[in-house]
Amino acid sequence: MTRALLLTLLVCAGAGPAHAADSLDLAAARHAVSLAIAEAQRLNAPGGSIAIVDAGGHLVSLERLDDTFPASASVAIDKARTAATFRKATREFENAIKNGRTSLVAVDVMLPLQGGVPLTRNGQVVGAVGVSGAASAQQDDDIASAAAAAFAKPPDPSDAHGAIAFIGAAQVTAAFGKGAPLLETAGYKIHASRRAAAGMGEVHERDTDVIYVLEGAATFVTGGTLVDGRTTARNEIRGASIEGGETRQLVKGDVIVVPNGTPHWFKDVNGTFLYYVVKVTSPAAFAGGTP
Repeated sequence: MTRALLLTLLVCAGAGPAHAADSLDLAAARHAVSLAIAEAQRLNAPGGSIAIVDAGGHLVSLERLDDTFPASASVAIDKARTAATFRKATREFENAIKNGRTSLVAVDVMLPLQGGVPLTRNGQVVGAVGVSGAASAQQDDDIASAAAAAFAKPPDPSDAHGAIAFIGAAQVTAAFGKGAPLLETAGYKIHASRRAAAGMGEVHERDTDVIYVLEGAATFVTGGTLVDGRTTARNEIRGASIEGGETRQLVKGDVIVVPNGTPHWFKDVNGTFLYYVVKVTSPAAFAGGTP
């Protein structure tokens, strides 16, 4: 590839020089990983690797979920690096090639596979997330896009003592429209959750769920024994269903608290089920699982 061609590509992609102020520290990278994992779990993704790079394309954090093929880690890193250094989602390069611009395959500093999305704060690219190994290429991109959108919008109170977190009505409404995290910190998480069908049995080893039902009805099982349980992420276990336990019918206005370590399962959902969840994360030393 000629220098002129590379310069043209950079200009077309809107890439610019990385500035020292455009930084992504380890805490922020881990936050981005947690957002991607939350979306992967919401979509019941069978696995996947999640890579977070800084604005210069350097790896900061990598998480490979259980039962994910090993090569996905390298692919996720390359997707993230491409999105960061070109300041553009990798789906745009894949689509350009599909639409006939096959010369792009000669650019060896770019991976034209969807699943890489820039991470922004205050309108500036500070890094990127790359996802590989989910159920499909589209699901890779959906997970990365959701994580990037959540990363860009809500403030993180863990960044500064006493900071106020405000999430506007429009953002909350949009989150409930698809079901998405509103805010995630080391100590707690707030999710705008949405279900249209039954889910898997779950155990959160460190998170206590405080659930408030906004709309719809569901059959909810707590306690009992998780069937075919396996670890899908750190401190998170999923299974096909639950044997035994206590069954309740949840309807609008109900509140239920599920302590960490307790199996629970949305066994059946009637119509669209919206529920607001505050997840309080216990310190690792007091949790039933491992940090």
